[in-house]
Amino acid sequence: MKHIKTAWRNIRRSPYQAFAAILIMMLTFLTVSFFTFLIVGSSKIVNYFESKPQVTAFFKDSAKQSDINALENNLQSTGKIASIKFVSKEEALQIYREQNKNDPLLLDLVTADILPASLEISTVQIEDLSSISDLLNKSPIVQEVVFQKDVVSALTAWTSALRKIGIGLIVVLSLVSVFIMVTIIGIKISQKREDIEIMRLIGATNWYIRWPFIFEGIFYGVVGALFGWLIAAGVLWYTTPFLASFLKGIPVLPVSYVSLLELLGAEVVLAILLGAFSSFLAVLRYLK
Repeated sequence: MKHIKTAWRNIRRSPYQAFAAILIMMLTFLTVSFFTFLIVGSSKIVNYFESKPQVTAFFKDSAKQSDINALENNLQSTGKIASIKFVSKEEALQIYREQNKNDPLLLDLVTADILPASLEISTVQIEDLSSISDLLNKSPIVQEVVFQKDVVSALTAWTSALRKIGIGLIVVLSLVSVFIMVTIIGIKISQKREDIEIMRLIGATNWYIRWPFIFEGIFYGVVGALFGWLIAAGVLWYTTPFLASFLKGIPVLPVSYVSLLELLGAEVVLAILLGAFSSFLAVLRYLK
């Protein structure tokens, strides 16, 4: 408790240095929060597209049910199929009517006869979509295959690139935070060199002298993490209505309070480790 009081006294006596340390920590954890939101959200979007029918095969009017069943069995035998659904002409008409229920003119123009039957297919792995699409294109009873290959590939590549950029940026900011924290704590140690010498003369151990500085570093880390998380969570909350409208149909938002609190808990733990590590490096360097 005494070490914590000493650390707090040191913080109050040098507010500008404390502000600089908290600011760099806040920027680091603000970046951590934003990239966590982006990476988790992107992963959910990719998972959503993986779980939905990604390949749709439309059959010719001359296709027989026996041939369609044989094609289904052939697809299942590949071991790449997560789900497969046959949509008859009548079911296609019901779907069409539901989608255009507010436009009576369009409903009057379309009948079940002019709509093709189809298969809606999801694969176990998103990489399997190409091979399934090629297999369908070779079937003589298939008229057209709808496969959003470019969209799926772009999402996968974007998520991978985002993850790499985020990790790289977080590592760089963490190293900068450690360097600045070591410098700030080192300056404080230098300013108190006379007090430290007096404490040593009266029998204080090295760890007794070190603990206030370590607690000080932990304080900067935790406060910076809290402010970074609050800003990121506030921006997410403010933009959720717009993003939810933009991502309509994709269950990414809103982010649950439990998930946000879990992120805060993880960031606080990381902040404690980062702050303690920075302070420990400083006391090892300046308290010899």
